[in-house]
Amino acid sequence: MFRQGDVLVGVLPGGINKEGAFWSPTGASYGSICTADASFELTLKIVDAFIDYCKTAGIKDAYLIPAPLIYTLNYNQHHEYAMLYRKADFELHYISHAIDLKHGEKFFQHFSPSARRNVNRILRNKRISIRESDDYETFHRILVENKAKHDAKPTHTLEDLLRLRELLPDKLRLTMVYHDDTPIAGSLLFLPNRKVALCFYNMLLYEYEHLHPVYLIMYETCQWAVQHGYEWVDIGVSQDTKSDDPMTPSINLINFKERFDARGILRSTYHLDLR
Repeated sequence: MFRQGDVLVGVLPGGINKEGAFWSPTGASYGSICTADASFELTLKIVDAFIDYCKTAGIKDAYLIPAPLIYTLNYNQHHEYAMLYRKADFELHYISHAIDLKHGEKFFQHFSPSARRNVNRILRNKRISIRESDDYETFHRILVENKAKHDAKPTHTLEDLLRLRELLPDKLRLTMVYHDDTPIAGSLLFLPNRKVALCFYNMLLYEYEHLHPVYLIMYETCQWAVQHGYEWVDIGVSQDTKSDDPMTPSINLINFKERFDARGILRSTYHLDLR
């Protein structure tokens, strides 16, 4: 916590890894220094205080991953500039994608023609429906199967999700797609602030892939977000996780996301060498 006198002016979530480096966040997507709408002078003082703290604690490397600019309630990159001014460099850049909801209720007109055709085809199919759900057990079971197809595991265990639901019931939204009464796909939104709905998980049973349930998820998610006043739907990073270079983009995944009028958003890791 950063204090100016007795006033709390900033917080920095993070931790020290086994190599002795400070990382913000640990176990989350975004971290770095969080403040109100601070002046540059105050922001620089906060960065300098953090650098002094690291040097006193013997921390030689610090890595900070601020949330992309779309998350900020007041557009301001004082923190990033202050770190660069103090000679931070970049460790990594990831490409994320997010859907700009500036078109409001007309968002669907800006989906690609193929996406609109798939959504309309699904909406005409009376055997397919989508609705909010509290069935985290079924969702997570399908999610595990889905991730296994890509030799991966979900970030969260079922126990993690149930704990998050208990702690932050208003910050999660689970939807499931059903074919008749069979759950075939789902989406879990995290709602970090009033501007952005983060689509953390989209999953489906691959034997139903031909029905294109993810198109229905994207349509319903955007519709819900517009109705509830959100400005963006963040649909996550678009990296090729099997590449040796972690910055390698997944072209097929990006092409798919762009069908929903998604835009590329940088997620950058700042590195402070404190030797």
